Amino acid sequence: MARERDDDYERPRRRRDEEEYYEEDDRPRRRRPRDEGDATGGLIPYKNGKALAAYYTGVFSLIPCLGAILGPIAVVLGIMGLNYAKKHPKASGKAHAIVGIVLGGLTALGNIGAVIALVVGTALS
Repeated sequence: MARERDDDYERPRRRRDEEEYYEEDDRPRRRRPRDEGDATGGLIPYKNGKALAAYYTGVFSLIPCLGAILGPIAVVLGIMGLNYAKKHPKASGKAHAIVGIVLGGLTALGNIGAVIALVVGTALS
């Protein structure tokens, strides 16, 4: 259903030229407040470095033999990242910290289990 045009209705004007625009209105313009975002859309918690480090060490702990070292580090950094996120809600990064804790814990347990299996296997043979 199309809107009928009245004689009193004025269409908004388009700016033809910037100079003309500034000549008509010299008032200072307020800047719109920007949301606190970045180019990544807020996906990377750059304000919570401990959570980010926990995430990366958790992911890299999936590499065989590195998991024994990086797994516990990821767990510790993940707990520190969660504590930081609780104290500073704008920092975010809870999901990265949780992923670091889970991956680090699983790889640490897996590596400990592998070492125990090797020790028991060599002791029995």
